[in-house]
Amino acid sequence: MHRVGISCAAVMAALVAFCLLAGCGGRGAPAVTGNADGAEMARQTAATTVTPASVTRPAPQLPKPIDPMVVLHTTAGDITIRLFQEKAPRTVENFLRAYAERGYYDQTIFHHAEPGLMLIGGGYTADLQRKQPRAPIYNESRNGLWNRRGTVAMIRDPDAPHSATSEFFVNLADNADFDYRSTDEDERPGYCVFGEVVEGMDIVDRIAQLPSVKQGEFEKVPSPAVSIASVERLQ
Repeated sequence: MHRVGISCAAVMAALVAFCLLAGCGGRGAPAVTGNADGAEMARQTAATTVTPASVTRPAPQLPKPIDPMVVLHTTAGDITIRLFQEKAPRTVENFLRAYAERGYYDQTIFHHAEPGLMLIGGGYTADLQRKQPRAPIYNESRNGLWNRRGTVAMIRDPDAPHSATSEFFVNLADNADFDYRSTDEDERPGYCVFGEVVEGMDIVDRIAQLPSVKQGEFEKVPSPAVSIASVERLQ
């Protein structure tokens, strides 16, 4: 019995000592003096403490670029187009900065309609006079975007891949023949897709289905003429 009492007292003393060293019930860290075991325990406790500075944080995510949106205000109705800034940066920059924001497209008409194929605009006035374009741009048709119905692409000289300036067309169907192609033997440039109609495709179809007339070298001009009054940037 005496041994049991000594053992219990020793256990209680050890618990009290541990609480004192660990700061049980206290306000702040205990003072450790003249006790090698206590100092070692405090050192080990401090070594295993995780401070906020040592916590691994995920790298901040950069915001994704917002695709510009524009509205073509036409005499037949509004056509809203999303521009693929990331996939076709040079072409979008050309469309916005060189032409749309300068008012170049104002009062130009859709001068060629090919039902089931494409609707072309962006270069001629109502009397079919060519507006002076800026310098041609690099062809970005190798960007993974395809000429599917509703997409918007650049007009260029069929024999000169890097000849696009201001004219563009809306695909009225899936036009795989206009896409970039590459094989082991050959590489064929395509027509660069840089946007997509998100609202107003019914307006595009309506323009393309108008009766067409031949005027000089222009074989299929929609009649009555449909013009772009202005281009408004939404974002």
